[in-house]
Formats: sequence, C-alpha cells, structure tokens
Amino acid sequence: DFLMDLRNLERAKDDLEFRGVKGTTGTQASFLAIFDGDHYKVEQLDDYVTKRAGFQTTCDIACQTYSRHVDLDTSNSFSSFGATCQKICGDIRRLASFREMEEPFGKDQIGSSAMAYKRNPMLSERCTSLARYLANLNKNAADTYASQWLERSLDDSAIRRLYIPEMFLCADSILIILDNIFSGLVVYPAMIKRRLTDELPFMATENIIMALVAKGISRQEAHEKIRVHSHAAAYEIKAMGKDNNLIELVKGDPFFEPILEELPKLLEPQSFVGRAPQQVEKFLSGPVKMALEPYKALLNNGAVAEIHV
Repeated sequence: DFLMDLRNLERAKDDLEFRGVKGTTGTQASFLAIFDGDHYKVEQLDDYVTKRAGFQTTCDIACQTYSRHVDLDTSNSFSSFGATCQKICGDIRRLASFREMEEPFGKDQIGSSAMAYKRNPMLSERCTSLARYLANLNKNAADTYASQWLERSLDDSAIRRLYIPEMFLCADSILIILDNIFSGLVVYPAMIKRRLTDELPFMATENIIMALVAKGISRQEAHEKIRVHSHAAAYEIKAMGKDNNLIELVKGDPFFEPILEELPKLLEPQSFVGRAPQQVEKFLSGPVKMALEPYKALLNNGAVAEIHV
C-alpha cells in the first residue's frame, strides 16, 4: 500500500506544470502586444521562464490561475497516503492488544496516567489521528475546485492557504512518527505461537474436510460433522473459559477415523503459510528495491527520528 502511495505522489509531482507567462487572463495577449504579434517569441519567453522556475513543462491552457483541479489531484495522493497510514497504525494497535507486537516504548515512558501497567501504543494512536485528518483534507480541494465560477472565483484563496501547507506538514509529521515506530517495532513470537495454537484447530477444519473427501466421504456430511464439533468447542471457549478442545472432539468421533493418522500433518502451521515468505522476499527485492533506488543516498544517510512521549 505504501508503494502505491509512493507511485501516486511521484506521479502527482511529475505531472505538475508551470502556469508560465500567460498574462492576466491566460490568453498571453499582453505579451503578444509587446512582441508585435510574434507568437514564436511569446512561446520562447514562456518556455524560458518555465525552465528558470524549475519546471519541465508549462500549462497549455490556463486562465487567471492554473486549474484548481491540480490541487485536487495532488491532495488525492496525500489523502490516499493518510488512509494507508491510518489502516497500518490501526493494525499495529490491534496486534498490540493481542500482545503480539509493540511499538518502541521508552524506559521512563508512562503508558497510562491512570493505569500504571498499561503500555498504550501512543505513537500509533497519534499517527492514526493525524492520518485521519490528512485523509480528509482532499475534500477541501474538491469543494474548492468544484465551486470555481467560469475562469475563477476568489473564494479559493483563503482556504488554499490553510489546507495546502497543512497537507504537507501533516504528511511530514506522520512520516517522522512512522520512522520511529518501524525502527523500533517489537514482535513477540511466543505470543504469536500461543494465539496460533489456540486458533489452529478452527483454521484446520477445511484441511480436515478435504482429507475426508479424498477418502471418498461426502463433503456435505463432513462439513456438517465439523460444524457441529466446531460450535461445541467454541461454546466451551467463550462460555466456559476452557481451552480449544476441537481436536479432542474430532478424535473421539468414529466418523473421522479414516483421517486420524493424518491429523498431525493437517495441523502443521506451515501448511497454512503457502508461499508467503517467498512472496515477501520477491516483493522486497523487486518492486520495493526499484522504487527506493532514487532515494538510496537519502536512506543511507538518514537517522532514525527521535520522538519523546
């Protein structure tokens, strides 16, 4: 998702054009008068000023201003980035609630002023808040563009002085926080294994059904049997606070006798991973590496952002 956001932002940046030397209303009439009707000289001046301003291209058509659709297009890229950050920080917070993952936590950091034991994901919470704000800023750009009358109406001025700087400042703040989070993210494999062990019997039900089908047993009948036992096990967990006993129920039912010897293999966690490790390695060594290549010097020289909470 971040990679898509990077492409969107790069594309928005590359698409930016200079309004150029267009005159008051965009017709270049005043410059045409200065050069005695010589269109070639007007175009040369336009190109010269555009290059001097650091742009490669100039707007072919403009009025009093460049089209405010440019602001909308740019803000949409920032909005997408904000939504991505909000989603990712939300996932970190959820995994932190399961104690599977934690953001960096300072030695003397207070997780909660009321409950001393807590280690709230404060950075992720802050980032979620800022990301939500950024994700919604494009509404200002959309409304401003849509409300322009004919060539331009001056109600675009004040609001653009607010949301455009805020858009960049907010994105910058989010990136600083994310840098700090990802540079010190803590993962707890033991807790992941514990939760996986609790849920694995439910995850393996499809494998059990397919193993029965391979033995010539009706899938519908197998599905009904595993459904009944799964609901019984779930009741024991939720209502009685007991451990997951689905596999014991399966072992105690003669219906599943044809695949009992296969159960250990059907319950192996690795069988649910598929090609995920290879997919991640290919993604990092391919698209991600290529996308970051232009920023290699910055990444090599960059320091981890320090945030004190």
